[in-house]
Amino acid sequence: MENKGISVGKKAKDFILRDQKGQEFILSEGQGRKVLLSFHPLAWTPICANQMKDLEKNRKVFEKYNTIAVGLSVDSVPCKAAWAKSLKIHYTRLLADFWPHGAVAKSLEILRTDGLSERANIIIDEKGKVSHIKVYPIKELPDINEIIKLLIP
Repeated sequence: MENKGISVGKKAKDFILRDQKGQEFILSEGQGRKVLLSFHPLAWTPICANQMKDLEKNRKVFEKYNTIAVGLSVDSVPCKAAWAKSLKIHYTRLLADFWPHGAVAKSLEILRTDGLSERANIIIDEKGKVSHIKVYPIKELPDINEIIKLLIP
């Protein structure tokens, strides 16, 4: 699915967000590698938890295919930190698109009217251009194998 905020083939707008450890993640620093932006509506929900656990379980696969996989939602850094600890997520960066509220999701036009982001996977290629966008039904767990197949050169 494409939208006005971002489309396949266009350069992704740079952003800076903090992860669950309070460290900055700068999208443009991923150039030279693919970046998977895995948006989930809200922490502490079962489907979102499984979506983030899939990223963590497949981190070596992402490394093999030169990909940085991050999870994003409108939750705060302290919320992301507690959630990552409860899910035993040690390596996957969970980014807080908290303030201004949902600014990154809004810039990609995947911020919903209820203030949550859509459930979506966006792949940015090594040159910083969007190579894939998929928005999922809110109650559907994205198929991690579908994403991995897209990363294989």
